[in-house]
Amino acid sequence: MARTAQKVDSLAREGEDMTEALAAVLEVAEEEGTVSWSDVSDDLTSGQWGRLIEKGLLVDADGEGFVLDDPEGIHEALEETDPAAVADDADEAEVEWTKWDKLAGLGAVSMIAGYSIQSVRAVVGSTIDLVLGPLEAVLPFYVVVLVLAVLTGLWSTILQDNLMDSEVMAKYQERMQDLKERREAAKERGDDAELERIQEEQMEAMGDQLGMFKAQFRPMVWIMLLTIPAFLWMYWLILDVGIGGGSSQAVLVMPLVGEVTQWQQGVVGPVQAWIVWYFLCSLSFTQLLRKALNVQTTPTTS
Repeated sequence: MARTAQKVDSLAREGEDMTEALAAVLEVAEEEGTVSWSDVSDDLTSGQWGRLIEKGLLVDADGEGFVLDDPEGIHEALEETDPAAVADDADEAEVEWTKWDKLAGLGAVSMIAGYSIQSVRAVVGSTIDLVLGPLEAVLPFYVVVLVLAVLTGLWSTILQDNLMDSEVMAKYQERMQDLKERREAAKERGDDAELERIQEEQMEAMGDQLGMFKAQFRPMVWIMLLTIPAFLWMYWLILDVGIGGGSSQAVLVMPLVGEVTQWQQGVVGPVQAWIVWYFLCSLSFTQLLRKALNVQTTPTTS
Protein backbone atom coordinates (compact mmCIF):
# COMPACT_ATOMS: atom_id res chain seq x y z
CA MET A 1 0.00 0.00 0.00
CA ALA A 2 2.76 2.46 0.92
CA ARG A 3 4.57 1.77 -2.35
CA THR A 4 1.36 2.26 -4.33
CA ALA A 5 0.70 5.57 -2.56
CA GLN A 6 4.20 6.76 -3.50
CA LYS A 7 3.57 5.91 -7.17
CA VAL A 8 0.23 7.72 -7.19
CA ASP A 9 1.78 10.72 -5.44
CA SER A 10 4.52 10.78 -8.07
CA LEU A 11 1.89 10.83 -10.84
CA ALA A 12 0.03 13.63 -9.06
CA ARG A 13 3.19 15.73 -9.21
CA GLU A 14 3.09 15.42 -13.00
CA GLY A 15 -0.33 17.06 -13.13
CA GLU A 16 -3.98 16.53 -12.36
CA ASP A 17 -4.54 14.97 -15.79
CA MET A 18 -2.42 11.97 -14.77
CA THR A 19 -4.56 11.24 -11.70
CA GLU A 20 -7.67 11.66 -13.84
CA ALA A 21 -6.23 9.15 -16.32
CA LEU A 22 -5.54 6.70 -13.50
CA ALA A 23 -9.05 7.17 -12.12
CA ALA A 24 -10.52 6.41 -15.58
CA VAL A 25 -8.49 3.20 -15.82
CA LEU A 26 -9.49 2.24 -12.26
CA GLU A 27 -13.17 2.67 -13.08
CA VAL A 28 -12.96 0.35 -16.08
CA ALA A 29 -10.83 -2.18 -14.22
CA GLU A 30 -13.30 -2.34 -11.34
CA GLU A 31 -16.16 -3.02 -13.76
CA GLU A 32 -14.46 -5.41 -16.19
CA GLY A 33 -11.66 -6.92 -14.12
CA THR A 34 -9.15 -6.26 -16.89
CA VAL A 35 -8.56 -3.18 -19.03
CA SER A 36 -7.12 -2.68 -22.49
CA TRP A 37 -6.08 0.41 -24.43
CA SER A 38 -9.25 0.33 -26.53
CA ASP A 39 -11.37 0.54 -23.36
CA VAL A 40 -9.89 3.85 -22.26
CA SER A 41 -8.51 5.43 -25.43
CA ASP A 42 -11.23 8.09 -25.36
CA ASP A 43 -10.31 9.16 -21.82
CA LEU A 44 -6.50 9.32 -21.87
CA THR A 45 -3.61 9.66 -24.26
CA SER A 46 -1.23 6.89 -25.29
CA GLY A 47 1.48 8.68 -23.34
CA GLN A 48 -0.59 8.55 -20.17
CA TRP A 49 -1.36 4.87 -20.78
CA GLY A 50 2.33 4.14 -21.25
CA ARG A 51 3.18 6.12 -18.11
CA LEU A 52 0.84 3.97 -15.98
CA ILE A 53 2.58 0.86 -17.31
CA GLU A 54 6.03 2.35 -16.67
CA LYS A 55 5.06 3.13 -13.09
CA GLY A 56 4.01 -0.48 -12.54
CA LEU A 57 0.41 0.43 -11.73
CA LEU A 58 -0.77 -1.49 -14.80
CA VAL A 59 0.60 -4.99 -15.31
CA ASP A 60 0.14 -7.42 -18.15
CA ALA A 61 -2.54 -10.10 -17.54
CA ASP A 62 -0.88 -12.84 -19.64
CA GLY A 63 -2.01 -11.38 -22.95
CA GLU A 64 -5.61 -10.85 -21.83
CA GLY A 65 -5.27 -7.11 -21.29
CA PHE A 66 -3.96 -5.39 -18.21
CA VAL A 67 -4.89 -5.41 -14.55
CA LEU A 68 -4.16 -2.89 -11.83
CA ASP A 69 -1.37 -4.01 -9.52
CA ASP A 70 -3.10 -2.86 -6.33
CA PRO A 71 -6.66 -1.64 -7.02
CA GLU A 72 -7.55 -1.02 -3.37
CA GLY A 73 -4.30 0.81 -2.72
CA ILE A 74 -4.79 2.95 -5.84
CA HIS A 75 -8.37 3.75 -4.86
CA GLU A 76 -7.33 4.86 -1.37
CA ALA A 77 -4.34 6.83 -2.69
CA LEU A 78 -6.49 8.69 -5.22
CA GLU A 79 -8.94 9.67 -2.50
CA GLU A 80 -6.15 11.00 -0.31
CA THR A 81 -4.11 12.70 -3.05
CA ASP A 82 -4.80 16.34 -3.82
CA PRO A 83 -2.75 17.47 -6.85
CA ALA A 84 -3.06 21.10 -5.80
CA ALA A 85 -1.71 20.27 -2.34
CA VAL A 86 1.15 18.31 -3.89
CA ALA A 87 2.05 21.35 -5.99
CA ASP A 88 1.92 23.55 -2.91
CA ASP A 89 4.23 21.16 -1.05
CA ALA A 90 6.70 21.36 -3.90
CA ASP A 91 6.63 25.16 -3.77
CA GLU A 92 7.11 25.14 0.00
CA ALA A 93 10.13 22.87 -0.41
CA GLU A 94 11.98 25.58 -2.33
CA VAL A 95 14.86 26.98 -0.33
CA GLU A 96 14.59 30.73 0.30
CA TRP A 97 17.52 32.84 1.46
CA THR A 98 16.99 35.03 4.51
CA LYS A 99 18.34 38.58 4.71
CA TRP A 100 21.16 37.21 6.87
CA ASP A 101 22.12 34.74 4.15
CA LYS A 102 22.26 37.60 1.65
CA LEU A 103 24.34 39.77 3.99
CA ALA A 104 26.75 36.86 4.57
CA GLY A 105 27.09 36.42 0.81
CA LEU A 106 27.71 40.14 0.32
CA GLY A 107 30.35 40.15 3.06
CA ALA A 108 32.13 37.11 1.63
CA VAL A 109 32.17 38.54 -1.88
CA SER A 110 33.46 41.90 -0.58
CA MET A 111 36.38 40.26 1.18
CA ILE A 112 37.39 38.40 -1.97
CA ALA A 113 38.68 41.77 -3.20
CA GLY A 114 41.45 41.45 -0.61
CA TYR A 115 43.29 38.96 -2.82
CA SER A 116 44.01 41.69 -5.35
CA ILE A 117 43.62 44.92 -3.36
CA GLN A 118 46.38 45.41 -0.78
CA SER A 119 44.44 47.90 1.34
CA VAL A 120 41.53 45.49 1.81
CA ARG A 121 43.94 42.66 2.55
CA ALA A 122 45.73 44.79 5.15
CA VAL A 123 42.50 45.71 6.95
CA VAL A 124 41.22 42.12 7.06
CA GLY A 125 44.65 40.64 7.84
CA SER A 126 45.50 43.04 10.66
CA THR A 127 42.05 42.62 12.20
CA ILE A 128 42.24 38.81 12.17
CA ASP A 129 45.79 39.09 13.50
CA LEU A 130 44.43 40.45 16.79
CA VAL A 131 42.91 37.00 17.37
CA LEU A 132 45.33 34.67 15.60
CA GLY A 133 48.54 36.65 16.08
CA PRO A 134 49.29 35.17 19.56
CA LEU A 135 48.85 31.67 18.13
CA GLU A 136 51.26 32.40 15.29
CA ALA A 137 53.77 33.84 17.76
CA VAL A 138 54.12 30.59 19.72
CA LEU A 139 53.64 27.92 17.04
CA PRO A 140 55.44 27.14 13.78
CA PHE A 141 53.51 28.47 10.82
CA TYR A 142 52.79 25.03 9.39
CA VAL A 143 51.07 24.12 12.68
CA VAL A 144 49.07 27.35 12.56
CA VAL A 145 47.90 26.43 9.05
CA LEU A 146 46.98 22.97 10.32
CA VAL A 147 44.93 24.43 13.18
CA LEU A 148 43.11 26.78 10.81
CA ALA A 149 42.38 23.90 8.43
CA VAL A 150 40.81 21.91 11.27
CA LEU A 151 38.75 24.87 12.52
CA THR A 152 37.47 25.85 9.08
CA GLY A 153 36.75 22.18 8.33
CA LEU A 154 34.71 21.88 11.52
CA TRP A 155 32.87 25.12 10.71
CA SER A 156 32.10 23.88 7.20
CA THR A 157 30.87 20.50 8.43
CA ILE A 158 28.54 22.00 11.04
CA LEU A 159 27.10 24.51 8.56
CA GLN A 160 26.49 21.90 5.88
CA ASP A 161 24.78 19.67 8.42
CA ASN A 162 22.47 22.47 9.58
CA LEU A 163 21.85 24.52 6.43
CA MET A 164 21.85 22.01 3.59
CA ASP A 165 18.44 20.33 3.20
CA SER A 166 19.29 17.00 1.57
CA GLU A 167 15.58 16.10 1.29
CA VAL A 168 14.87 19.16 -0.86
CA MET A 169 17.95 18.40 -2.96
CA ALA A 170 16.77 14.82 -3.37
CA LYS A 171 13.34 15.98 -4.58
CA TYR A 172 14.93 18.16 -7.23
CA GLN A 173 17.14 15.30 -8.42
CA GLU A 174 14.30 12.77 -8.38
CA ARG A 175 12.15 14.98 -10.57
CA MET A 176 14.92 15.50 -13.12
CA GLN A 177 15.71 11.77 -13.15
CA ASP A 178 12.03 10.96 -13.58
CA LEU A 179 11.77 13.33 -16.55
CA LYS A 180 14.86 11.75 -18.11
CA GLU A 181 13.48 8.22 -17.75
CA ARG A 182 10.10 9.22 -19.17
CA ARG A 183 11.77 10.94 -22.11
CA GLU A 184 13.82 7.84 -22.93
CA ALA A 185 10.75 5.60 -22.67
CA ALA A 186 8.71 7.94 -24.91
CA LYS A 187 11.50 7.94 -27.50
CA GLU A 188 11.52 4.15 -27.54
CA ARG A 189 7.75 4.10 -28.11
CA GLY A 190 7.95 6.85 -30.72
CA ASP A 191 5.35 8.83 -28.76
CA ASP A 192 5.73 12.38 -30.11
CA ALA A 193 2.82 13.73 -28.06
CA GLU A 194 4.40 12.54 -24.82
CA LEU A 195 7.80 13.89 -25.86
CA GLU A 196 6.27 17.32 -26.45
CA ARG A 197 4.60 17.21 -23.06
CA ILE A 198 7.83 16.15 -21.34
CA GLN A 199 9.69 18.98 -23.07
CA GLU A 200 7.20 21.46 -21.64
CA GLU A 201 7.71 19.96 -18.18
CA GLN A 202 11.48 20.23 -18.60
CA MET A 203 11.12 23.92 -19.43
CA GLU A 204 9.05 24.39 -16.28
CA ALA A 205 11.65 22.42 -14.31
CA MET A 206 14.33 25.00 -15.15
CA GLY A 207 13.14 26.78 -12.02
CA ASP A 208 14.04 23.64 -10.06
CA GLN A 209 17.62 23.97 -11.27
CA LEU A 210 17.76 27.45 -9.75
CA GLY A 211 16.23 26.10 -6.55
CA MET A 212 18.85 23.36 -6.36
CA PHE A 213 21.63 25.87 -6.88
CA LYS A 214 20.26 28.07 -4.10
CA ALA A 215 20.01 25.07 -1.76
CA GLN A 216 23.59 24.05 -2.52
CA PHE A 217 25.09 27.52 -2.30
CA ARG A 218 23.35 28.70 0.88
CA PRO A 219 25.79 27.01 3.32
CA MET A 220 28.69 28.01 1.07
CA VAL A 221 28.28 31.74 1.74
CA TRP A 222 28.53 31.15 5.49
CA ILE A 223 31.52 28.87 5.01
CA MET A 224 33.21 31.53 2.88
CA LEU A 225 32.48 34.16 5.55
CA LEU A 226 34.97 32.38 7.83
CA THR A 227 37.39 30.72 5.42
CA ILE A 228 38.05 33.82 3.30
CA PRO A 229 39.24 35.96 6.26
CA ALA A 230 41.40 33.07 7.52
CA PHE A 231 42.87 32.63 4.07
CA LEU A 232 43.42 36.38 3.69
CA TRP A 233 45.21 36.48 7.03
CA MET A 234 47.66 33.77 5.93
CA TYR A 235 48.10 35.52 2.57
CA TRP A 236 48.72 38.85 4.35
CA LEU A 237 51.33 37.30 6.66
CA ILE A 238 53.24 35.70 3.79
CA LEU A 239 52.93 38.41 1.14
CA ASP A 240 52.87 41.65 3.15
CA VAL A 241 54.48 40.83 6.51
CA GLY A 242 56.99 38.49 4.92
CA ILE A 243 56.75 35.46 7.18
CA GLY A 244 58.26 32.24 5.81
CA GLY A 245 60.91 33.83 3.68
CA GLY A 246 63.39 31.10 4.51
CA SER A 247 63.27 31.11 8.32
CA SER A 248 63.63 27.85 10.21
CA GLN A 249 59.98 27.69 11.20
CA ALA A 250 58.95 27.68 7.54
CA VAL A 251 60.91 24.50 6.71
CA LEU A 252 58.50 21.67 6.08
CA VAL A 253 58.69 18.23 4.49
CA MET A 254 55.52 17.87 2.43
CA PRO A 255 54.19 14.54 1.08
CA LEU A 256 55.31 13.86 -2.52
CA VAL A 257 57.07 17.24 -2.60
CA GLY A 258 59.91 17.01 -0.11
CA GLU A 259 61.49 19.88 1.80
CA VAL A 260 59.95 23.31 1.35
CA THR A 261 61.98 26.28 2.54
CA GLN A 262 59.70 29.13 1.45
CA TRP A 263 55.94 29.22 1.76
CA GLN A 264 55.69 31.12 -1.53
CA GLN A 265 57.54 28.35 -3.32
CA GLY A 266 55.52 26.78 -6.15
CA VAL A 267 55.08 23.07 -5.49
CA VAL A 268 52.20 22.12 -7.81
CA GLY A 269 52.86 24.25 -10.85
CA PRO A 270 52.35 27.87 -9.77
CA VAL A 271 50.35 26.87 -6.67
CA GLN A 272 52.33 27.94 -3.62
CA ALA A 273 53.36 25.64 -0.77
CA TRP A 274 51.16 27.23 1.92
CA ILE A 275 48.03 26.84 -0.24
CA VAL A 276 48.81 23.18 -0.96
CA TRP A 277 49.51 22.51 2.72
CA TYR A 278 46.26 24.16 3.79
CA PHE A 279 44.13 22.19 1.32
CA LEU A 280 45.82 18.89 2.19
CA CYS A 281 45.07 19.45 5.87
CA SER A 282 41.58 20.82 5.23
CA LEU A 283 40.44 18.00 2.94
CA SER A 284 41.80 15.31 5.25
CA PHE A 285 40.33 16.63 8.48
CA THR A 286 37.02 17.65 6.90
CA GLN A 287 36.46 14.07 5.72
CA LEU A 288 37.31 12.74 9.18
CA LEU A 289 34.94 15.23 10.82
CA ARG A 290 32.10 14.32 8.49
CA LYS A 291 32.55 10.65 9.29
CA ALA A 292 32.83 11.30 13.02
CA LEU A 293 29.75 13.56 13.12
CA ASN A 294 27.84 11.46 10.56
CA VAL A 295 27.14 14.48 8.38
CA GLN A 296 25.33 13.82 5.09
CA THR A 297 26.32 16.35 2.41
CA THR A 298 24.77 14.65 -0.62
CA PRO A 299 21.07 14.20 -1.43
CA THR A 300 19.46 11.01 -0.17
CA THR A 301 17.18 9.46 -2.77
CA SER A 302 14.81 6.60 -2.18
